[in-house]
Amino acid sequence: MEQLIQLDHQLFFAINNGLSNPFFDWLMPFLRNRFFWAPLYLFWIIFFTRNYGRKGFVLVVFLLVTFAITDMLSSGMIKPAIHRLRPCNDVTLKHDVNSIVACGSGFSFPSSHAANHFAIALFLITVFRRKWKWIMALGLGWAFSISLAQVYVGVHFPLDVIAGAVLGCMIGYVTGTIFLTLQTGKQWHPGS
Repeated sequence: MEQLIQLDHQLFFAINNGLSNPFFDWLMPFLRNRFFWAPLYLFWIIFFTRNYGRKGFVLVVFLLVTFAITDMLSSGMIKPAIHRLRPCNDVTLKHDVNSIVACGSGFSFPSSHAANHFAIALFLITVFRRKWKWIMALGLGWAFSISLAQVYVGVHFPLDVIAGAVLGCMIGYVTGTIFLTLQTGKQWHPGS
């Protein structure tokens, strides 16, 4: 376990310090800011309800439930049980951390940003992968960029975002599969 933590710290500093540059210093705080993505979330609500009617409304409800389950598990249950300090709050590391944003007082493991965004991405991939072939690359790239930003700005270790991504992927896949099953008894084909 000690070797894994040491590797996690090395990878953290490779990203947090090693990738440091003025462009990322500007970009990464935006990527991890929930308000930056608010127009996208509003677009989804309007797009799904206008294009898919009642099924679109149910889809939006499932997205919200997916987010709620993921956030409850990551922030409400796992973080308080693990008690891992954020890199920017760890007294043995914080002086070497390139802190780009306010550190926050919460715990670090798992990353709720990573869990929530990977859950949303996997839900959408599960539901729309047959209609939109590009959704897997776009969804995973979107969630990955937000997760990388968490490490870059100094608020999470790489293992935090990996664990969050795995948790989110599992929840998103399960809720997406349940949504599809409830829509038709087998699978829902958007646009059919």
